[in-house]
Amino acid sequence: MNTTLPQVLAEAVRRDPATPLLTFYDDVSGDRTELSGATLDNWVSKTANLLVDGAGLGHGDNVALVMPPHWQTAAILLGAAAAGLATDLADLGGDPQPVEALFTTPDLVERAAAWSATDRYATGLLPLAMPLRELPAGYADFVTEVRNYGDHFRGEPVSPADRVFAGPIELSHADALAGAEDRATQLGFGAGDRVMFDLAIHPDPVDWLLAPLLVGASVVLCANLDHDRIDARAVTEKVSLVLS
Repeated sequence: MNTTLPQVLAEAVRRDPATPLLTFYDDVSGDRTELSGATLDNWVSKTANLLVDGAGLGHGDNVALVMPPHWQTAAILLGAAAAGLATDLADLGGDPQPVEALFTTPDLVERAAAWSATDRYATGLLPLAMPLRELPAGYADFVTEVRNYGDHFRGEPVSPADRVFAGPIELSHADALAGAEDRATQLGFGAGDRVMFDLAIHPDPVDWLLAPLLVGASVVLCANLDHDRIDARAVTEKVSLVLS
């Protein structure tokens, strides 16, 4: 039984490394990014190595995500979990707490300033993971920095009792995965399903990331969803369940 998030991701990759695991659409920018299990795992490993080898973080440290739902958000959250770090999700509310590293986007820099952080990374969430042309003052470019790190992460093992979420709702890996299993049941998907999420309605990564990974589903994430495209996209992506 998989009791930590790194174990859950490893099982998803082992089960089928080549088939699309996470497909992301943004109907404003026109972006479509498809990640197989192996490709997502590569981004996760690079992120974990950035946090450990680059930022010098270790088990028990905290990172903050002041970011919208996105495939890069998934990679950062999973990378932090692999490194034994706890992630403070800004949208859960509560008062900002000091963290060791923070990730945000240029349009959310003012909001991110509420968090005290040693290392700050910005990403434009651009198609093809393009770097930013202009960086906010005091920030490093996440997609430029992360590419300098290794494709495999060999860190200290994570335990089920380690925190995976920090902030107002602190959860261990075991508790977060138990909640993810409940959400998969509530939302009605399971192993082999391909689920389309309207991220405006389901912004919580427990819904669109942890629950599908845990039960063996793949996801189509839709930001700024054009509802006129739902039916055609569901056919194109072989979606079995639309949550919009």
